[in-house]
Formats: sequence, C-alpha cells, structure tokens
Amino acid sequence: MNDRVTSIDVAAGYSQTLPQAERQRVLRNTYWLLTLSLIPTVLGAWIGVQTGITASLSGGFGLIVFLAGAFGFMFAIEKTKNSAAGVPVLLGFTFFMGLMLSRLIAQVLGFKNGAELVMTAFGGTAGVFFVMASLATVIKRDLSGMGKFLFVGVMVLFIGSIINVFVGSTAGMLAISVAAIGIFSAYILYDLKQIIDGGETNYISATLALYLDLFNVFQSLLALLGIFGGERD
Repeated sequence: MNDRVTSIDVAAGYSQTLPQAERQRVLRNTYWLLTLSLIPTVLGAWIGVQTGITASLSGGFGLIVFLAGAFGFMFAIEKTKNSAAGVPVLLGFTFFMGLMLSRLIAQVLGFKNGAELVMTAFGGTAGVFFVMASLATVIKRDLSGMGKFLFVGVMVLFIGSIINVFVGSTAGMLAISVAAIGIFSAYILYDLKQIIDGGETNYISATLALYLDLFNVFQSLLALLGIFGGERD
C-alpha cells in the first residue's frame, strides 16, 4: 500500500493511482524494447542501402508507400499491444522504418564524409534523448497539457512535409527539419513524463511513441547535416 500514490497532486492536476513499482516496470520494459527496436531498424537500413530497394521511392509514390506501411503497422500494433504478438509486430514496424530511412542514409553516404555525418546524427539523437530523459526525472509538474500543442505542431509539420514532397524546396526541407527536431525533442520529454507519472501503462505503446520521436529527430538531424555538412568529392 505504501507504493501506491493516492493523493491529488495540485501541480499535476490529476490523481495518480498507478503503483510506483508498476510505473518503474513500464519504464524499464520500454527502455529494453526501445533498445531492441534499434536492431531491426539498423538491419532494415543496411539492407536498403545495400540493395537500393528504396531508391525509386521518391515523390508521391514514395509518400504513399511510406504512409500506407507506417499507418498499417501502427494500426496493427494498437490491435496487438496487449498480446504476445505485440512485440514482433512492433519490431516489424521498426524494420520497415529502417528500410524507409535507407534512402536518406544512402544519399548522405554519397558524401565524402557521409559515414561521419550519420554517426554525428546518431550521437546528436542520443544526446537529445539523454537530456530529455534527465529532465523528465526532475520536472515535477504535469506536462500532459503539452500534448495538444505538440499534436498541432505535428499536424502542421505533416502537411508541410507533404507539400514539400511535391515542391522539392531545400529551404522548405530546412525549415521542416529544424521544426521537427524541436517538436519531437519536446515529445520525448512529454512521452517519458507520461510513463513516469503513470499516464501510459502499456510498454509497447510507450516504445512506439518514443521510437517515432527518436526516428524523427535522427532523420531531421541527418537531413540538416547533409544540407550543411556534406562534402562532395
């Protein structure tokens, strides 16, 4: 009974009734599954780069394939998150996302310093996650109100990204990438606080949310590094 929080947190504005031990279990399982999800992502990206299977996925066709695959997998994850099939479906999704990322990675690897840029983007993403995770453990306020504003930001990004697929503006890509890094970095903080405060109780759903945050931060950082730091032979 001692590990159950039943009092109303005035700062949070809601009653936290999930046992502390359960919240820690969800957070621990989320971290483990998030780490595991990197393996099929890297595998998918490697296969995509080596085979060039996604090289033709550009413009509207590429967008359709990506949206159909991503939303199809996310629907399946939502349906299976409480069953034994949830983890394999999530890992299948991360493999698919690695494949989709391979086109950008291949483009960046075409630069003389491409491998260095990819590692820099990876290190930058890890740094963002470390900072947000640290903040999530020390901030006592309820951040659930951030969700609506972040969602609006994502919708604006989504629409802007679709438009830019057809416009092909480098300036547009730059603006979208900078905004995406800010929004999804904030989403990392928000999603971690949801777990810590007991607002998210399913570690598969929690992993999916954090994975998408990290994926978008990494992809946006890599795009920026390719625009500004790519060295041609």
